[in-house]
Amino acid sequence: MRLDSFDYHLPKSLIAQRPLEDRSSSRLMVVERATGALESRVFRDLPDYLREGDVLVINRSRVIPARMFLFRSTGGRFEFFVTRIHGCVRFSAMANPMRRVKPGDVFTDESGNVVVKVINREGDREVFAEIVSGQTLHETLKAIGHVPLPPYIQRPDEEADHARYQTVFATQDGSVAAPTAGLHFTAELLSQLERRGVTVAPLVLHVGLGTFLPLDNDDVENNELHKEIYTIDGKTLGVISDAKHKGKRVVAVGTTATRVLETVAERGLIDRFVPSREYVGQTGLFIYPGYEFKCVDGLITNFHLPRSSLLLLVCAFLGTERTLGCYRTAVEEKYRFYSYGDAMLIR
Repeated sequence: MRLDSFDYHLPKSLIAQRPLEDRSSSRLMVVERATGALESRVFRDLPDYLREGDVLVINRSRVIPARMFLFRSTGGRFEFFVTRIHGCVRFSAMANPMRRVKPGDVFTDESGNVVVKVINREGDREVFAEIVSGQTLHETLKAIGHVPLPPYIQRPDEEADHARYQTVFATQDGSVAAPTAGLHFTAELLSQLERRGVTVAPLVLHVGLGTFLPLDNDDVENNELHKEIYTIDGKTLGVISDAKHKGKRVVAVGTTATRVLETVAERGLIDRFVPSREYVGQTGLFIYPGYEFKCVDGLITNFHLPRSSLLLLVCAFLGTERTLGCYRTAVEEKYRFYSYGDAMLIR
């Protein structure tokens, strides 16, 4: 299976650069999984498509302000993009320009205070470093960190992004990119769904470095994803297990929730779990066409980059030709794409 089979043309003008003022006013393409039939609605219409007994699974990971702009005493501005956290002060990061960073280098903030010391390089993409200012990494990022907007949003982050690049249900710090399908929900929309008998069940998957990296092998099957940490508790597993046994639908909000649900299903946790236990693990599950879904019955997702692992997951769920057909329709009808863009419901 060749990666170029998952390409499509997207005018740059359709890449959303800012969020809409009202989260739930984004457009919603509703796709029938069995037939490919399309409807164009607004996201606040979502309750029209969910039924009593359905389970809506959300990702409660919260985006950290992962970008730091620092300076070396000899001159030069550097960006450190935190990709993994190792305790209170140590972390991995993508550094830019990477070629000018070496072990032992120290970097200051704009006031000249020493903040970061590089311990060593991790391959040709990342460094391993520590905070040396006396603060924790969390305190440092809160003080000088920037919202890690994706590279296709071609503007500096703004104050509004601190709230809008988070879901309204985010509670646990750890992601370096938003689980964007959840950005369309408001507290009122969630309450409306619950009043209709839809159960909202949480899990956590912290979105990591892999979401920014392209698939680097033209043979789809020869690619691997970076592992990401997830948490799912026995209560959520119980709700999902009960729904599956009753023939109700499990609807995943985003590719992140999908990967966790399919991972725990492959590991047998949907049928064997302790209700009082919390399950923590890592998943590198790469879902592409040919994968047989074991848990997810419906998917809410944004429109994704060409040739990306996220697009391949959607193609696996809906079918490649139908998915790319939906994307062509979205381009023709001028849907907004990517993180701050519009959404699809595949049901």
